[in-house]
Amino acid sequence: MTNIGIKSSQLSDIRAALLDSSKNNTLEPKKNENFGNQIKDALDSVANAQENSKTLAQNYELGKEHDLTKVMVSQNISSLAFQMTLNVRNKMLNAYKDIMNMPV
Repeated sequence: MTNIGIKSSQLSDIRAALLDSSKNNTLEPKKNENFGNQIKDALDSVANAQENSKTLAQNYELGKEHDLTKVMVSQNISSLAFQMTLNVRNKMLNAYKDIMNMPV
């Protein structure tokens, strides 16, 4: 295995953070929640990921955060969440257009 400048303790910290965040993301629908609330919660989650990424990047630039891998992983998580949000939006718009173009 090649050394890319990441210590095993950093990898275990990243792995633990990813496992913790994945435990909160289940595919089972929550009881007593409608579709609008689920979309709102998902958008709030994306906004929180972006805010967390922004804060970590600012702290790294100011010298308060010294773990570059943590900052980069946070930025990638934020980017993926935003891309997924855009894809869901595009799919919903396409479905709406398809429904509106259906003959009555």
